[in-house]
Amino acid sequence: MKRLLDVIVSLLILTLFSVIIAGTAIVVRWKLGAPIIYTQERIGYQGKPFRIFKFRTMTNELDYEGELLPDEMRMTKVGKWIRKMSLDEFPQLINVLKGEMSLIGPRPLLSRYLPYYTEQEAKRHHVRPGITGYAQVHGRNYVNWKRRFELDVHYVENQSFWLDLAIIFKTIKLVLKREDIEDVPGQSMLDFDVERKLELQKNEPAEGGQVHDYSYL
Repeated sequence: MKRLLDVIVSLLILTLFSVIIAGTAIVVRWKLGAPIIYTQERIGYQGKPFRIFKFRTMTNELDYEGELLPDEMRMTKVGKWIRKMSLDEFPQLINVLKGEMSLIGPRPLLSRYLPYYTEQEAKRHHVRPGITGYAQVHGRNYVNWKRRFELDVHYVENQSFWLDLAIIFKTIKLVLKREDIEDVPGQSMLDFDVERKLELQKNEPAEGGQVHDYSYL
């Protein structure tokens, strides 16, 4: 039933918001250049990787060594506005139609994070990742990793039609009020793998004792 609703609602949104989606694509091409769509490998259902689709919100400017400049230097006013309005999320409806994502579920995270989840945290992969989710309506980008994963697992263990409906309405409210959205992604906290490595280093025994190994997957 959830998969059927995902397909029906995604097609409905793509139809009703086709003008806005097309307009966003034109603005991205005009202000940020090509490609219009940004893709990145993320981890989905049962830990399987897939390519997520989003409208670009940053330029491709490089430093003198040919490396991408920091996010905060590549984020433009147009990109910030697109993010604040959550317009960059529309292409993920294609991921939903392909069966790689759901409308509601834990947000899909980077592939390089996979070895660092605890067994409890990895339960977030027992359902399809979502465009929005329980953690996103309880702090969005300003919830620390520990709390975010607790919220993700809570959703997995308590998912229902009514919980999904509540998340949808709360998401609409947050988008309209433009609350809890970072101007630059990842600026409020460390990447998860970096944070977990620092935790491991901090807790490492001085004389060859055992530390918890997160690389069980």
